[in-house]
Amino acid sequence: MSDVVKTRTGLPPGFFAAEAAGLRWLAEAGTMPVVEVLAESRAELRLTRLEQVTPTADAARQAGRDLARLHDAGAPGFGWTPADGAWFGPLENPFEVSSTVREDFSAYWAGDRLLPLADAVTSTLGAAGHDIVDQAIDVIADGAFDGVSGQGREEPARVHGDLWSGNLLWTTDGATLIDPAAHGGHRLEDLAMLSLFGAPYLDEILEGYEAEHPMPGDWRQDLPAHLFFGLLAHVRLFGEAYADRTVATAEAIIDRADGLGF
Repeated sequence: MSDVVKTRTGLPPGFFAAEAAGLRWLAEAGTMPVVEVLAESRAELRLTRLEQVTPTADAARQAGRDLARLHDAGAPGFGWTPADGAWFGPLENPFEVSSTVREDFSAYWAGDRLLPLADAVTSTLGAAGHDIVDQAIDVIADGAFDGVSGQGREEPARVHGDLWSGNLLWTTDGATLIDPAAHGGHRLEDLAMLSLFGAPYLDEILEGYEAEHPMPGDWRQDLPAHLFFGLLAHVRLFGEAYADRTVATAEAIIDRADGLGF
């Protein structure tokens, strides 16, 4: 069986090294399957080929439990990455993101991740849309989502960082992680991204997650704040098709923060 080779010229120096380091860091936790890195160079990343299978409800519950244990393995700080340099987006058009390490989720998420993207897509969102997005970023910066459902303060989790459904492959070894933007983040980042386009058996994944790591009853109302980066990234990468959903998500963030007393 042949390996999988990802290759592209013109990528930023260190791009494939960062992806390889992220995969190894996720695998280090020993909590869930991660595609194996065989070799990397500036222009190429060689990975083990995976044998895909049809997902099941039981496999999804196990994936949720495994993901919770991965998150609980922790990270040195918010925004920390296991390599020099960090990028987000498809192989054809990645953009650089900050790898500055922060003690507080709010400073990392609002200042290092959301504001640069919001500024980059001002013209696409329009003046009114950008104002709403800015208001949502402000309430995140105020700490409304540092914990879960306004409770406590989350410690940095070991997150995949781009966990839309296409980056969770169902294989003979179990749900397996590929194509990460791995970093220290908030555990809800990965759970929010799984909801972006709808993962198979999403409810069962979340059921397994909560069985391993109990959550407050209304925690899913926090997900818009953690989906926000992914949506703004899609506006930057793919344009106005994602603008309306992004603004609606900003409004949901503001409403949720108001309900939490921010």
